[in-house]
This record gives sequence, C-alpha cells and structure tokens, in this order.
Amino acid sequence: MKLLFNFLAVILFFLDNGVSSVNTNVSVVEGDSVTLCDDMKINKKDDIKWYFNSTRIAEIAGDKSEICTDQCPERFRDRLKLDHQTGSLTITNITVTDSGLYRQENISGSTDISKIFSVSGVSAAERDVSVMEGKYVTVDPGETKNPNDTMRWYFYDILIAEITGDQSEICTDVQCKERFRDRLKLNHQTGFLTIMNTRTTDSGEYKLKITISDSSCSITRVKRFSVAVTCLPLVAVIGICVGLFVLGAAAGAGVFYCRRRSHTAVSQIDNDGNGIPLGEI
Repeated sequence: MKLLFNFLAVILFFLDNGVSSVNTNVSVVEGDSVTLCDDMKINKKDDIKWYFNSTRIAEIAGDKSEICTDQCPERFRDRLKLDHQTGSLTITNITVTDSGLYRQENISGSTDISKIFSVSGVSAAERDVSVMEGKYVTVDPGETKNPNDTMRWYFYDILIAEITGDQSEICTDVQCKERFRDRLKLNHQTGFLTIMNTRTTDSGEYKLKITISDSSCSITRVKRFSVAVTCLPLVAVIGICVGLFVLGAAAGAGVFYCRRRSHTAVSQIDNDGNGIPLGEI
C-alpha cells in the first residue's frame, strides 16, 4: 500500500508540472551502469533538471552544474555523473533501490521538454565465468538483442567486438589482434562472445556496452563480466605424469615379458626340435 501511494504521488507530481511524455522502460541488473539520454546536444542557455521520483538529483544551468543537493547524497553516494555537453545522467553500480521514475526537464527558451524513464533494477545473476586453459568459454549477455541495438564488447578498455545494425566486426584494433589472434567468435543474433583456446592471459574484466536508440534519445547500459582462465593444479599435473609413467612402465614390462617368452620358446625349438636332441638325428 505504501509503495502504491508513493507511485501515485510521483505521478501526481509529474502531472502538476505539465509532463505529457511517454515513459521509456529501462531494465538493468545490479552492478550495471546506465546513461539516460546520451545523444543530445544542449545549448548554454538550456536549463536541465533531473528528478528521481519527486526529488531533484541533478541540474545544469548555463555554465554551472550541481549533483545531489537535497536528499540525494544518502541514496546515490557519489554514483551519479552529469554530462555538461549532452545533459545526460549516468547512474553507476546500480542497486535494486535505484528502481523508480527518472525525469529529465529541459527548459530551452520557451520550450519545455520532459522525458520520463522507468528504471527497474533486479538482483545480479552469476557473472563470474571460470574455464580451464585450452577450453572455450562463452559469455552470455543475458538478454534479447533488438535489431537496432548497438553492442560493443571490451576487454578492459580494448574494443574487441562490435555489432551495429546488420554489421559486425571482431578485433579491428591492433592490440586486440595481438592478444586474441583469431580466437574470438561473435554471435550476431544474440551478442554472445566466445573465446576459443583460452589462455591464462585472457583472464580479466569483459564489458558489454549496449546502446538503445529511439525517437527521443538513446540509453546506454554497461554490463561487466569476470572471466577466470585457470591451468591444471600442480598436484593434478604430477598425478597425471605419475599415472603416465606407471602406465608406460607397465606397458614396457609387458612388451619385455612377451619378447622374452617368445625368445625362450624359439630357443627351445632350435635346440630341441620335436623332443629329439639335434646331435642324435
């Protein structure tokens, strides 16, 4: 009941302020980052205000900008970034408590433009991927790819794969080619990234940047994955070596025994054909 009351209060707040825009739904996972409206250009005279539910959390007025001047600091704890060029708002390290309605109010001269974003955060799924050296590993984005989405995969800050519309590219960067050497595969339909013949040097953070564009503005999300490539433990290596040695020794002993028996049998035939000594024939 309290949640419903708060939701209705937010809607009434927006209606009282003359908001008449369609909501844009954004689904994010705990730990993700999301940037709202990162493809706009603003003028120096524009007045940009961002609200979380009914609380103002950021503002750009001319050459000045402010973040978290009200109750905001306790909730977001330095996790907000405001772009002075585009007026976009970035929320880093998303938590489930960040779910709610975000409103951008842009007053440009006599024009009042408002956009509302409904952000829903869910608990993080398992994103730590572990694989033995030499095997392959596939990193799953965990969502359905839309035809107009742009997907970019990074190994730390190195761009390693990209899907834009109906085009896809892998390792256009020299640094990427030197590191992965034709060991990457990209599924154009799903955005899955596969690393073949993994090495321990492939361990680290992989980032997926997804940009969703619509008629009003674009939304960018950043998802992070941890990949660990491990080699066989020393004990296992020693065990395998000992096992191979024992197997080889047993095989060698078997061959030696068979050859010795065969040699003994041949000698008996040569010295004692049909049980009659050769000297008496």
